Amino acid sequence: IMASTAAGKQRIPKVAKVKNKAPAEVQITAEQLLREAKERELELLPPPPKQKITDAEELNDYKLKKRKGFEDNIRKNRTVISNWIKYAQWEESLKEVQRARSIYERALDVDHRNITLWLKYAEMEMKNRQVNHARNIWDRAITILPRVNQFWYKYTYMEEMLGNIAGCRQVFERWMEWEPEEQAWHSYINFELRYKEVDKSRTLVMVHPEVKNWIKYAHFEEKHGYIARARKVFERAVEFFGEEHINENLYVAFSRFEEKQKEFERVRIIYKYALDRIPKQQAQELFKNYTVFEKRFGDRRGIEDVIVSKRRFQYEEEVKASPHNYDAWFDYLRLVESDTDADTVREVYERAIANIPPIQEKRHWRRYIYLWINYALYEELEVKDPERTRQVYQACLELIPHKKFTFAKIWLLYAQFEIRQKNLQNARRGLGTAIGKCPKNKLFKGYIELELQLREFDRCRKLYEKYLEFSPENCTTWIKFAELETILGDTDRARAIFELAIGQPRLDMPEVLWKSYIDSAIEQEEYESTRGLYKRLLQRTQHVKVWISYGQFELSIDSDDRIQRCRQIYEEANKSMQNCEEKEERLMLLESWRDFEDELGSFANKERVRKLLPEKVKKRRKITAEDGSDAGWEEYYDYIFPEDAANQPNLKLLAMAKMWKKQQQDEDEDEEEDPQRIHPS
Repeated sequence: IMASTAAGKQRIPKVAKVKNKAPAEVQITAEQLLREAKERELELLPPPPKQKITDAEELNDYKLKKRKGFEDNIRKNRTVISNWIKYAQWEESLKEVQRARSIYERALDVDHRNITLWLKYAEMEMKNRQVNHARNIWDRAITILPRVNQFWYKYTYMEEMLGNIAGCRQVFERWMEWEPEEQAWHSYINFELRYKEVDKSRTLVMVHPEVKNWIKYAHFEEKHGYIARARKVFERAVEFFGEEHINENLYVAFSRFEEKQKEFERVRIIYKYALDRIPKQQAQELFKNYTVFEKRFGDRRGIEDVIVSKRRFQYEEEVKASPHNYDAWFDYLRLVESDTDADTVREVYERAIANIPPIQEKRHWRRYIYLWINYALYEELEVKDPERTRQVYQACLELIPHKKFTFAKIWLLYAQFEIRQKNLQNARRGLGTAIGKCPKNKLFKGYIELELQLREFDRCRKLYEKYLEFSPENCTTWIKFAELETILGDTDRARAIFELAIGQPRLDMPEVLWKSYIDSAIEQEEYESTRGLYKRLLQRTQHVKVWISYGQFELSIDSDDRIQRCRQIYEEANKSMQNCEEKEERLMLLESWRDFEDELGSFANKERVRKLLPEKVKKRRKITAEDGSDAGWEEYYDYIFPEDAANQPNLKLLAMAKMWKKQQQDEDEDEEEDPQRIHPS
């Protein structure tokens, strides 16, 4: 056993180890292997043997063998029609037409709805000139499968080739009863035209009333010289489709037909009719053809009409998509105003103003109200119809919800229109109604301006009184009222108005009012009164500009003591502002005083003012964030006035520290200049 085991171990071959594992230089893909296998398979197939039949007995054996093979194939699977067809074609090749016919009939019993089978059967009969048999097959085919157009085409073609025109027409008539597709009708029409039967072609029923068929019908009439009939066909087509199913191709063809007949006015009418009814997106080709037509046969006005018409369609689509897009309405109205008649423009304006903003908020009405304004201006300036303009203004004013908001512009434009019509009473009535319903600053200003131009000063006074009752805090109104009285020479009345104004508990711009009052007193050269006004104003406010203005006023008076008065005012101002928290204002006062002394003062006064000027010091302070956390430090500049430093000991200590530091710096500089110098300890 051990010996046999040792022998068995010796017989086991050893697995060879691959030393070189690098890829081969020539790589072979799976695709290449498959291709080579296919090619070799074809090469290995031996060619079929060539048979030579020498006598009838051998031929009969050959036929029997082939027929047996065909019958076996049919018996295995009767539904494979290709086996039947091959069998019949083989019999046909042997001139065994009767046998082939029998095979086809057997096949039709298996599958009488197979189109290929009928076609092969009929073609066999036609090849062998069996016309009646072929007719019989075609009749059976179109009876069983009337929707297969190929049978009808081949049947009619056969009859026409045989010269049986009446029979061919009869087949076409049978075919048309089934209402086939368009091409079948065209084939019938072309058949009749080949034999000059134009009237019969015309009487064919339009089973497919599509646009292209109407166009072909019209071209048919035009081709045969029946221009009036062709035009009638186009007109019938337009009437047939109506406005609901309108199509641009029909109108393009109609226009081109009329263009060929040199009927340019008819072409233009057709284009305009179509453009008025077809949506813009569906009329691109129509616009293009219309533009080309006008460039070829129209004048400059016609070309402009085309462009305007195209833009009108664009604007119509925009306003239909978004009726409250007032910018689109403005563009549309600008277009129609430049090109169309007044009635069309009015119609567009009426459509535009009918789109009232849905929300009664003024911001939604701002653009809308300009439609009314433009409408009124158009009626007045372009159409020159003042009565209709008045109606537009009145309708607009009735529409605006005056209890919530109003538009002063509309009231003022209406008043100005009435004045242009020399109807002052209506203008005043309109503005009076506006002030009564919805008083506004702009209304009062416009009404007062109107009366000023008419030089009705008593009315202006009454209007100012009403205005101030409505808005007593409006300083501009007080000033304008006082200026009016000053112009009329009634200074006492103007002064009284100013006194009433400054006595109001609330004012929007009191500084402007006081300045106007003081300027008015200065113009009247009432200097004592002006000083009194300054003192009264300083009791209310200690603003630095008031002090500076007071000093400049005293300096501007032509008197001997004007310099002394001015200096005295600066001194009072400096004293009063020592406790002012705004150090910049105090600095501004001292700089103004310094400029005054530099110009008109003595050396001693100049030095005195310079000693009062503050010292600019850089400081640091903590920054606190919004949430209260520490945000670090920031540097800022502060001003230290000598008067404040004398009163605060810590400021004196700071000044002494600065002097000591400066002294130390001077000593260091001396040591650098003389290093051998020995300082006493």
